[in-house]
Amino acid sequence: MESLFNSFEPQVLFQEVPDEVSLAFTITGCKLKCSGCHSQDTWDAILGNHLSNKKFQAYIDEYKSFITCILFFGGEWSPNILIEKLIIARDNQLKTCLYTGLPKVSRKLQQHLSFLKTGRWRRDLGGLDSPKTNQRFIDLNNNLLINYKFRETESAKTK
Repeated sequence: MESLFNSFEPQVLFQEVPDEVSLAFTITGCKLKCSGCHSQDTWDAILGNHLSNKKFQAYIDEYKSFITCILFFGGEWSPNILIEKLIIARDNQLKTCLYTGLPKVSRKLQQHLSFLKTGRWRRDLGGLDSPKTNQRFIDLNNNLLINYKFRETESAKTK
């Protein structure tokens, strides 16, 4: 039996997926429990509300004119349920993204994603904006690593 698939209320985000406006769902029940995690409230699977396919579609209908992408923070521990949501998003002509602390996810899951962020948070290596990060942000449409899009350019620093 698949685990619970609970989520906090979704948020519209502008920076987590480069060049996209994302409706982001934070899925509870993360088993990784990374040291230094800024979202420890996501570790408990019973927190949040059940994200049924019907409720997920209602969120898409509500936000569709504002967004270009659906982003999941977690949920890979219930791949079949997550894939159902990714299919719904794609059926609504939306791009899809998963943020995971795992080093990789299954091909079965990847085939439903437009973007994938992998790698545990490590304070000593920093996040996607750090040149020494262990995290990878991949555009799966062309299989390109696009971490550079998270780094502030020298010209942006002087503005």
